[in-house]
Amino acid sequence: MSSAQHEHESAIKTPKQLIAAVVAGFMVPIVCIVLLVQYVTNGQKTGAGSDSQTPEMIAARIKPVSDDGFTFRDANGPKQLLSGEEVYKTTCAACHGAGVAGAPKVGDAASWQARIAQGYDTLVTHAINGLRAMPAKGGNPDLDDVEIQRTVAYMANQSGGKFKEPEAKAPAAAEGAAPAADAPAK
Repeated sequence: MSSAQHEHESAIKTPKQLIAAVVAGFMVPIVCIVLLVQYVTNGQKTGAGSDSQTPEMIAARIKPVSDDGFTFRDANGPKQLLSGEEVYKTTCAACHGAGVAGAPKVGDAASWQARIAQGYDTLVTHAINGLRAMPAKGGNPDLDDVEIQRTVAYMANQSGGKFKEPEAKAPAAAEGAAPAADAPAK
């Protein structure tokens, strides 16, 4: 019989606990509502009384997203050749910075020693045409051969080589000066 009496006991045993439970029952939801209202009203306000209608804020909102972080180039303009270091950072560092798939790490003279001994021309040929896991031109077909040559010199020189970085060939004479068409006879 004593076990039946203990099944229906409450966690609240004194009047003081009852008062604390009732106060908590009212205060917890009120505090949650106040915090929720604070969260909602503290965001960036738009409309009258805020700086959202200033010309700068309007321009920032209607600015195309594609303008962020991109440098636009004239597709019809002459190609700007990158330096060996720039090509290394944008294309080659993914594999040669970490030694991925057996790629020799730039700066590790021991792993580059045998490659440098093969000669500059052999290294350039491997870089342009690809070798084992390395795709042709490091997987960037837009690179010019001069950029690849500069990059090979840069990477080998960082790893103990003493190659001279090639200069870019001077562009041919302006091809825009086409011969004038014969004027029609009257």
